[in-house]
Amino acid sequence: MTSIPRLVGMVHLAPLPGSPQYAGSMSEVIASAVSDARLLADAGFPCLMVENFGDVPFYADRVPQETVAAMSVAVAEVTDAVGLPIGVNVLRNDGHAALGIAAATGASFIRVNVLVGMMYTDQGPIVGRAAGLLRARSTLAPGTEIWADVMVKHATPPPGLTASSLAADTVERGLADAVIVSGSGTGHPVDPELGKVVRDTVPGTRVVIGSGATPENLPGLLEFADTVIVGSAVKIDGDARNAVDPARATAFVASAAENGLI
Repeated sequence: MTSIPRLVGMVHLAPLPGSPQYAGSMSEVIASAVSDARLLADAGFPCLMVENFGDVPFYADRVPQETVAAMSVAVAEVTDAVGLPIGVNVLRNDGHAALGIAAATGASFIRVNVLVGMMYTDQGPIVGRAAGLLRARSTLAPGTEIWADVMVKHATPPPGLTASSLAADTVERGLADAVIVSGSGTGHPVDPELGKVVRDTVPGTRVVIGSGATPENLPGLLEFADTVIVGSAVKIDGDARNAVDPARATAFVASAAENGLI
């Protein structure tokens, strides 16, 4: 285990410059991100992750330069506002961009949806690029952890691929520092059997919940997981597209404290 906290709150960025739904004001994007970050920090979240959630439809792999530039500004502003450890996820699967942003901003970790192997997604087949990413980390940001999904949400595995084999490859051949298990989509709960398979396969590796955590199901999730990423459950009406709801955020932190997560 590392010093990165076990509870991570999501800062979902509004559409960024260049994306189809960008509203034309980067200052408003930043203001919204900083507001959510402060609400999460005030509720007691010890760690945050910033993600370009509003940039649908996503690129399968490399994102444009304007996305990297905008996310770097957003991550820097959020970091300055709250002073907490920060993670970066560049959707759909641009680990190199996330690593570059982390190197420039001092982020503690990045999330990579497909680090090894491949998955079928709404962006088409996504192929892991662990070889290049791990070599880039050694020169750009050697202290940055790589958290990688196993059976990532909004995706279908190729025939014959099992969660156990993918978890083993992600850690042993992809050298991930942590593995993430999620439900089938944003806000969907994790199948406990998937979590237990991954836990049993990589017992010495941090297992992270990537979707669907609530104050009510948290005790069950912690039977196989070490860390929890929280997004939808702390938003207004439980919708990831909405702003953080202070009451929901406070309730989740209270549950996390009761269950020894923080």
